[in-house]
Amino acid sequence: MSPQSSPSLGVTKELCSWIHGLRLDDVPESVRTRAKYLILDGLCCALLGAHLPWVEKAANAIFAIEPPGNSVVWGYDKKLGPLPAALLNSTEIQSFELDDWHMLAPLHSNSILLPPLLAAASQKKSNGSPALDGAAFLLSTIVGYETGPRVGLCLYGGHMLTRGWHSGTTFGHAAAAAAVSKLLDLPKDVIEDALGIACTQACGLMSAQFGSDVKRMQHGFAARNGLFAALMAEGGYIGIKNVFEEPYGGFLSTFGQNSGKEPPYLVNELTKGLGQTWQSDNIRVKSHASMAGTHCTIDAVAKLQKKHPEKLADLRTIASIKIEMSEAAFKHGGWKAERPLSALGAQMSCAYVAAVQLVDGQVLPQDFHQDLLDRDVLWALVDKTECFHTPELGEKYEQRVTLAFEDGEVITQTLAAPLDVAPGLSNEEILEKFRRFTKGIVDDWRRDEIERLVLDIENVGDITDLEGLLAGRTANPIE
Repeated sequence: MSPQSSPSLGVTKELCSWIHGLRLDDVPESVRTRAKYLILDGLCCALLGAHLPWVEKAANAIFAIEPPGNSVVWGYDKKLGPLPAALLNSTEIQSFELDDWHMLAPLHSNSILLPPLLAAASQKKSNGSPALDGAAFLLSTIVGYETGPRVGLCLYGGHMLTRGWHSGTTFGHAAAAAAVSKLLDLPKDVIEDALGIACTQACGLMSAQFGSDVKRMQHGFAARNGLFAALMAEGGYIGIKNVFEEPYGGFLSTFGQNSGKEPPYLVNELTKGLGQTWQSDNIRVKSHASMAGTHCTIDAVAKLQKKHPEKLADLRTIASIKIEMSEAAFKHGGWKAERPLSALGAQMSCAYVAAVQLVDGQVLPQDFHQDLLDRDVLWALVDKTECFHTPELGEKYEQRVTLAFEDGEVITQTLAAPLDVAPGLSNEEILEKFRRFTKGIVDDWRRDEIERLVLDIENVGDITDLEGLLAGRTANPIE
C-alpha cells in the first residue's frame, strides 16, 4: 500500500495517511508471522526481567508514588494507571539487554510498543469501550515496527549513538504514539497531533550506560510519553503539525543540528518505501545478554575458542587482548571498564563480555549475578584488554579480536557481523529462546498459554486476555 503523493503533502502527513489507511491484509503474511515471533520475544524478556534487582527497585518506587489503576504490571499482582504501567513494563523488557534491536536504526522496538499498546487496551476496556482484538494489536505493533526505524534512518541511524544520543529513546516516542494511535483507530489528522505531542518529548543521553539504573528505563520514557501523546490527541489536544520536516524547531532539523553529515538529515527516509520495504525485516533478536554492539566481540571470541581449544585452555597465558571496531560500536562499548562494575556496565563493555565468554563460554543472564561480577579471573583479562576504533572496519558490525600469548603466538578473528545479524535468529530459534529462558520463570501452563495466544494473536477476541496471562508473580533468573 503506497501513500498518495501530493506537492502539498509533507512527510509527516504522508506517514499519518499511511498509518491510518493500513489494513492487516496490506501486510505480507511473512511480515505478520515474523511480528508474532518478535512479540513473543519481547514478552520473554519482560517475564525474565520483572524481578531483577534494578527492576524491583523501580517497581517499589513507582508503587509508592502512583495509585492503583487498571493496567497490569507484568510479573506482579498489581495494577497501575496506563502511563506508569507502560513505563514499568517497558523497563522489564529492557532490563537485561536481551531484547530486540533494529540493525540499521538502533532501537528496541518491543520495549517501546508492547507496554503502551496493552496499557491502552486495558484502559479502554475499563472505561466501558468495546474490547480491542488481537488483529488490531498485531497491526498496531507492525505500525510501530515501521515508524521507529524510519525516524532513525532520517538521522543516519547509529550515528546518533556516536553523537551521544540514546538513539532508541530518541526515535521511539514517535513509534509508540503511532502504534497506539493505530490501535485507537484515530483519524489521520489526530495521528499527526499525537506524533507532534510525542516528538517534542523525545530525548535520551547515552551516558546513562555507565552504570546508572536509568538506562534500563529510558525506552520506557518513550513508551509512556508516546501513549500519553496518543491519549491526549484522542482527547482533542493539538500537537505540532508537520513535526518532522518543520525547518525551525522541527524534530529532524533540531536533532540533525551539528550531525557532521551532509545533508544533516534525510527527510525522505521517513516515508521511503512505505508498504513495500518492511523495517521489521531488519529487526534482530539477541542470543547474548549484552548490548548489541558487543555481540560481534562475543562471537569472534567464541570462534577463537572453537579453533584453538588447547591454546585457550589456560587463560593465564594470554598476554593481551585487542578488540577493533567501528566508531559507533567503540563509543558505545569500547570504553575502559574499571572495577567494580555494575551488571549494566558489564553488559555494555566489549572488554568485559569478551572476558565472560573466555571464562564461562557464554554470555547469559546468570553470568551477571552480583556475586560473579567481581571475579579475579575476569578482571585479569579485562585489564589486559584494549579496544580501538579501526576506521577500515567500516561503520557497521565488523570487528576483529586479537589474542597475544606470553610465548609470542598471536591468534586473530575478524567477523563481518555477529550471528544475531547474519543470518539472524529464525522464528524457530526465537521460539526456542522463549521456551528456554522462561523455563522456571513462570509455570509451564502459563508459558504455554502465552505462546499459544501470541502465535495465534490475530484470532484473539480480546487482547487484554494476554495481559491477564502476564499478571502474577514471576521468578528472578539470577537468584
